[in-house]
Amino acid sequence: MASLKDLRSRIASVKSTKKITSAMKMVAASKLRRSQDAAEAARPYADRMGTMLGRLAAAVGGSQGAPKLLSGTGKEDVHLLVVFTSDRGLCGGFNASIIKATRIKVRALQAAGKTVKLICVGRKASDALKREFGDAIVARYIGVEGKKGIDFSAATDVADKILALYDAGEFDVCSIIYNKFVSAISQVVTTQQLVPFAVPETDGQEEATGSSAVYDYEPSEEAILADLLPRNVGVQIFGAMLESSASEHGARMSAMDNATRNAGDMIDRLSIQYNRSRQAQITNELIEIISGAEAL
Repeated sequence: MASLKDLRSRIASVKSTKKITSAMKMVAASKLRRSQDAAEAARPYADRMGTMLGRLAAAVGGSQGAPKLLSGTGKEDVHLLVVFTSDRGLCGGFNASIIKATRIKVRALQAAGKTVKLICVGRKASDALKREFGDAIVARYIGVEGKKGIDFSAATDVADKILALYDAGEFDVCSIIYNKFVSAISQVVTTQQLVPFAVPETDGQEEATGSSAVYDYEPSEEAILADLLPRNVGVQIFGAMLESSASEHGARMSAMDNATRNAGDMIDRLSIQYNRSRQAQITNELIEIISGAEAL
């Protein structure tokens, strides 16, 4: 049984931990609001850009003048996966879910005879995947989120690396894996193909809203696609960074809230145990005094 001194030390230690987790919860909550607003503001632009590129891609079809980012290399032998995690831990299952999904994806591709390459955005992805797939990692990006949040220049750096590898013939298909923000307690692991551009499927809603009109483009569809497709890679990378950042702060806020609650419960249990032990010790001392007095 623990002594009173040990119980006091443990209660003090848990109280210190509770103060830390409570402070981290408040910091994550303040960052979450900014990151959530940024992620939600970027969604309409990325969605509309994808819709417009989808119309252009459908018009171009499989013509010989189609850009390489649309037509692809004609093969699917080498896959590049861009994995988005955080630089720090203490955010629940945020990083574990991404790493698990990445491992499943890599093993499935390797089982199909494909070659896999990885770009890790975030320290946790690099640290976790290098043990098993260290030879497949071609680039690492750490500290992409600054004090003022995610900057588009960070996404541009990653996009330029992807485009440079594609122009050099280093891969055939590129996909990104990230957590899409739903709420502070919910994030969805999302896999999205970037290269070649995947034409979104229409569900008939455009015809119902009258947005299926015929457009004349100047310059040609091929020229517009050649200019917008590289930009789209940067836009989608930027959107994934914003979604991942909001998901990280939401997961950390939820995890620290649970940790603070658990610390409070542990303090209550330890305080009850301390009071009972102290009461038992006092009772034993009284019994010894009374017994000694009676013996005299």
